[in-house]
Amino acid sequence: MPDSGRRTAAAEQDHITGAGAEATAAVESATAAAAAESATAATAGPVTVVPVPAGSAVPAGAPSAGPQVSAAEAPSAGPEAAPASPAATAVRRTGLLVTLVLGGLTAMPPLSMDMYLPALPEVTKALGAPAATVQLTLTACLAGMALGQLVVGPLSDKLGRRRPLLFGMVVYVLATAICALAPNAELLIAFRLLQGLAGAAGIVIARAVVRDMYDGVAMAKFFSTLMLISGVAPVIAPVIGGQVLRITDWRGIFYVLTAVGVLLTLVVWKWLHETLPQERRHTGGVGEALRTMKGLLADRVFTGYMITGGLAFAVLFAYISASPFVVQEIYGASPQTFSLLFGVNSVGLIAVGQINGKVLVGRVRLDKVLAFGLAVITVAAVALLLMTTGVFGEVGLWPVAAGLFVLMSAMGLIMPSTNTQALMRTPHAAGSASALLGTSSFLIGAVASPLVGIAGESTAVPMAVVQLVCALLAVGCFLGLCRPWQRTSEA
Repeated sequence: MPDSGRRTAAAEQDHITGAGAEATAAVESATAAAAAESATAATAGPVTVVPVPAGSAVPAGAPSAGPQVSAAEAPSAGPEAAPASPAATAVRRTGLLVTLVLGGLTAMPPLSMDMYLPALPEVTKALGAPAATVQLTLTACLAGMALGQLVVGPLSDKLGRRRPLLFGMVVYVLATAICALAPNAELLIAFRLLQGLAGAAGIVIARAVVRDMYDGVAMAKFFSTLMLISGVAPVIAPVIGGQVLRITDWRGIFYVLTAVGVLLTLVVWKWLHETLPQERRHTGGVGEALRTMKGLLADRVFTGYMITGGLAFAVLFAYISASPFVVQEIYGASPQTFSLLFGVNSVGLIAVGQINGKVLVGRVRLDKVLAFGLAVITVAAVALLLMTTGVFGEVGLWPVAAGLFVLMSAMGLIMPSTNTQALMRTPHAAGSASALLGTSSFLIGAVASPLVGIAGESTAVPMAVVQLVCALLAVGCFLGLCRPWQRTSEA
């Protein structure tokens, strides 16, 4: 780790305090110059924007061609502000593009998984493989996404965000194209694993880029915005997959994913610039990366938020794994009704995430929002368990659907809060921290998902039990490890 990364908090504060006046004067001077020369700037080409975490001093090596504007501070001008300079316009334009790019990266995993689901029966017939073998194509992709983050995260702390991301996207495109040509199930499983490993770059680096650009409340708001984009993917992915199967076979789904990957790679190459300055990068090898992760896991509070988020994610995984059988096989709903309910629940998650980002964040402490979200999923899981065990007698589909809707919607409060609180503690190793957050969520979810079918497809009780146990464990980790009452202010 570079010397700047080892500075104590006190030394860093002294540095910021001592340089505060000079940094402020420099920014004001640059801003005035940009306003005075707006006509020249308008024809000088695009402005390079170097995102700076909120509350941070301007990096020593930052370009001096224009004002350095914090991503969290960029939109703070009031209604009486002077007309925006070209630099300010570039900041807003770049912010929108970065939001769309990062949203696309976070949407790739559900697209890769959910578009393929309607094709599973056809793949089984086409490749002449048992259903259990074809199911391994899903497991391989999921395992790749989990394990790949452990490699890409530390690598991005050393090399920067852009190069590992572009390399991962290129490999993702190639692996997806080969999946479309796979002649047998074994080769399909192998390249689905590679697809997941490469696709992990988008997941882990998207979170790390957010940490590079934002801090505190601004970061929580940005995560909520990402949920609006990435949350649409699980809604439309099965629909897209079903429509593709109407005009071609299962291989066409992988051709579509290949095209999406190519498009996203080009967008990343053109518009997503490097967000990790050279002076903040790690210089060590594998040993240094492992020591960094060990240090992160030794942080009780970081580990608490990581496990809390992973267990909450397991509640979501349990719903995704069990809901097709619960809604269609047990309660007799049609596939169209199931798709409608699945979409409504996803919309609920997105809507609550937006309420969190636009209304709650900045007014209510993140720990309070997280505590409320955990309480809601616990109550919803209890209600689902009581309904599925017959305590209320025979209940139909709609009471159960209402319980699942409440449970899913509350995830819009939990996931942005756990990610934000964990990453706020790790500005020195955002890539490694993002890798641990993503890997733990996928692994805990992968362990919980098979348990929902442990008693067969004729009862919804295992789903409710898994959800309740995971929710209670999440509450226990939040209280026992995070101990929010011991911190009087947001980190």
